[in-house]
Amino acid sequence: MAALKNLVALVTGGSSGLGKATVERFIQLGSRVVIADLPSSKGADIARDLGKNAMFVPLDVVNENQVAAALQEVSAKFGRLDVCVNCAGIAVAYKTFNFNKGLAHKLEDFTKVMMVNAVGTFNVSRLAAGLIGKNEPDQDGGRGVIINTSSVAAFEGQIGQVAYSASKAAIAGMTLPMARDFSHRGIRVVAVAPGLFDTPLLRELPDKVRTFLASSIPFPPRLGKPEEFAKLIIAIVENPFINGEIVRIDGGLRMQP
Repeated sequence: MAALKNLVALVTGGSSGLGKATVERFIQLGSRVVIADLPSSKGADIARDLGKNAMFVPLDVVNENQVAAALQEVSAKFGRLDVCVNCAGIAVAYKTFNFNKGLAHKLEDFTKVMMVNAVGTFNVSRLAAGLIGKNEPDQDGGRGVIINTSSVAAFEGQIGQVAYSASKAAIAGMTLPMARDFSHRGIRVVAVAPGLFDTPLLRELPDKVRTFLASSIPFPPRLGKPEEFAKLIIAIVENPFINGEIVRIDGGLRMQP
């Protein structure tokens, strides 16, 4: 696979949170980066600020035609794709059935979360693999890596997280079989399962709540920093023997109900 300085990486959800931190880390290391996000995102502004090594492709991860068109743009500009990092995702908070209100979880909300998180990740991965697979193999036969974002909620989902947990468990579940599917072509597949991170979503919470969440993390007793997530992504890219694995990054956190 190409050295980091010449590497081409595509990051979905790359205009905010963990995705944006990952984009910035790749740029710092001299990589060329494709920010893939919704047209309404700040992706175009971020790409412009990062300079000539960054480009923005507007897309919805569940739209097959938009993803395919975006990959054609990547190929036309950079001529290759080495890394695909799927960070795009959404969440809702509803119990399966709220007995106090007599209301069941809305099926459309469950479906939307599953579509964006699980189906969207699969859609981008399967199409990105076609471009990554065209690379010349390295000495091990490696051509690139796909890194998907699961969550600790895949293993310790909390009350009200049934949709989110199911979607992230699906991402964890597809890791090994997808890695096996691509093994003959030298494409690795790895999932990262982050815990509680200091993202824009959590920054909207009251300080008291943020402090409580941080105190639940054994060590270090604080929220994770997005750049720490990004550093793990780089470590996975650089280590060719990490494959078919789900890597937790959570400070030893095990979520309570």
